[in-house]
Amino acid sequence: MIKFGTDGWRAVIADEFTFENVSKLAQAVADYIKGVKTDANIVIGYDTRFLSDKFAERCAEVMAANGINVLLSDKPCSTPIVSFTIKMRKLFGGIMITASHNPPNFNGFKYKAEYAGPGHRPALQPGRPAFFGRGHFQAFHEQ
Repeated sequence: MIKFGTDGWRAVIADEFTFENVSKLAQAVADYIKGVKTDANIVIGYDTRFLSDKFAERCAEVMAANGINVLLSDKPCSTPIVSFTIKMRKLFGGIMITASHNPPNFNGFKYKAEYAGPGHRPALQPGRPAFFGRGHFQAFHEQ
């Protein structure tokens, strides 16, 4: 079961933190976004943990399949960079793949809302019907 904590979801890599579960959560975020805004743009960042870049790419693929445009970091970045990018570029929100201070065998998923703070937990329920469409993602890098 995917349970959001204070600022996202964290789990042991390859145990509960899997591509399947990250995809489900990314789809739940996409469903939420599509229910609120039809032309949304988001940012996705990731840290240096094992496979964080690949989990971020998977999130970008899910968003793009839902017609949500994504700025995908081209290198590891910090959570504040994702929040800053949301505000600076006036994006609808963002996803950060990180487990912050948790042990190295953990990874995590944070959703940041349009105000660059923690997303609305009740809205992010995996298992909602999927949306299908087109979108694209492009790389961004912190300057």
